[in-house]
Amino acid sequence: MKVKNPIIKGFYPDPSCCAANGKYYLVCSTMQFFPGVPIFESEDLVNWKQIGNCFTRDSQVNLNRVASSSGVFAPTIRYYDGIFYMTTTNNETGQNYYVSTSDIYGEWSEPIYVDQDGIDPSFYFEDGRAYFMSNGSDDDGVHGVVQCEIDIKTGKKLSKSKTIWQGSGGRYLEGPHLYKINGRYYLVAAEGGTEYGHMVTYSVSDSIFGEYKGYPENPVLTNRNLGGYQVQGVGHGDLVQDKNGNWWMVHLGFRQIDRWLTYHHLGRETFLTPVNFHEDGWFTAGINGTTPLEFETDRLGEIVQEDKKLYTFENTDFNMEWCYLRNPKRENYSLGKDNVTLLGTDVTLDDVDSPTFIGIRQKDFKAEITCDVEINIGEGGITLYMDENQHYDVAIRKTDNGYESISRLKIGEAVCIKGAIPLSRNSAKLKIVCDNFSYKFFLVGAEEKGLGWAQTKYLSTEVAGGFTGVFIALYATGNNKARFTDFEVKYLEG
Repeated sequence: MKVKNPIIKGFYPDPSCCAANGKYYLVCSTMQFFPGVPIFESEDLVNWKQIGNCFTRDSQVNLNRVASSSGVFAPTIRYYDGIFYMTTTNNETGQNYYVSTSDIYGEWSEPIYVDQDGIDPSFYFEDGRAYFMSNGSDDDGVHGVVQCEIDIKTGKKLSKSKTIWQGSGGRYLEGPHLYKINGRYYLVAAEGGTEYGHMVTYSVSDSIFGEYKGYPENPVLTNRNLGGYQVQGVGHGDLVQDKNGNWWMVHLGFRQIDRWLTYHHLGRETFLTPVNFHEDGWFTAGINGTTPLEFETDRLGEIVQEDKKLYTFENTDFNMEWCYLRNPKRENYSLGKDNVTLLGTDVTLDDVDSPTFIGIRQKDFKAEITCDVEINIGEGGITLYMDENQHYDVAIRKTDNGYESISRLKIGEAVCIKGAIPLSRNSAKLKIVCDNFSYKFFLVGAEEKGLGWAQTKYLSTEVAGGFTGVFIALYATGNNKARFTDFEVKYLEG
């Protein structure tokens, strides 16, 4: 069959995967968005369905006024002795912790904290023992991949934190994961930074605390030398074995807006690539060490790879796919089967706070977005949101003379109203048409009227910075009651 990447589209970075009970489970980072750490389930490693979120309660994660692209960093999911464990970092507080559940479809526990620094924590279990690792500094001040044994019930350290590997020489050693395969320990990590120099490296040892010997051909997977190649930033991998004994790697990457234009605004996404172990004990990954947009494989049988093209209120789950900015004020949201009512406040999209905002990730370049919006005072509409400094809004707002529809661009300190059309009433249908390079804004009535356009590149990571991607979100500001109906995101071919 032909596998098309990414396997999970949009802002779903830092994937971690495990196998349990004949299925596969995967989690991703969520940064400043809530609920935190989505959980996906798959029968075949190619088609994934979200089944929940690990952080659904404010007590599990404090996102109050955290900086954009801070908050919940790279999680790891593991299954051991009938229990799922998910460990992550709250980068804002600098704490590593984990939650657990015996019911993957249910609620997760309250956090247990581990007294070890760094980010990107991971678990390894063996013979009733739990080992915890992260990138950081050990108890002797040595930096690298740091590991200790812990009491899994309390998080208390049972051994000193010890640096077991310092990488292959690339900058920003992170994302460590440990496995025991064919009697040897394999330590997989990311280096080069989660940008165009990103890569997967690994080392091997006969003992869990080392010495670890690096793979002579590191990096084992990277797209860093593929100029003019749309998939870039490949790294941060996690190994998983399928039901037939084949090995795979899930990892992050991103799609540029064009082969030759180095901008990406959909965020870091989840990719899949094959792994092959060799007689000498080393493994190779990818297609000649790289990850393409698609590849042929006979490992998975005849699977139909699904690609959902239409997203509406009716066919999405507000408790799954939709996200708030930081810990929300839930009394400001009324979420129905076919409509949403938002109560706006003085907090705006420009604030490092929690405005009245609920959104889903933009998953592909080409799309049409439509929604009927009705307000009383203030402003309500659709935002294409990268962060508080970079977002495009198409909205209805109250003026001294009545109502008007507008499109507004916020690019850093520059704010521009691109289009404004007076309205005879307090409601209208708003529309956005997207492609790789531009967003076009419209007021839909008896005839479509343009409200201006903007380039996608100003919402890209290369311009805005940070680690997230664009959200298609509904919002309300200014002590306003805004009602949204007939919401639709339709992704187009090509």
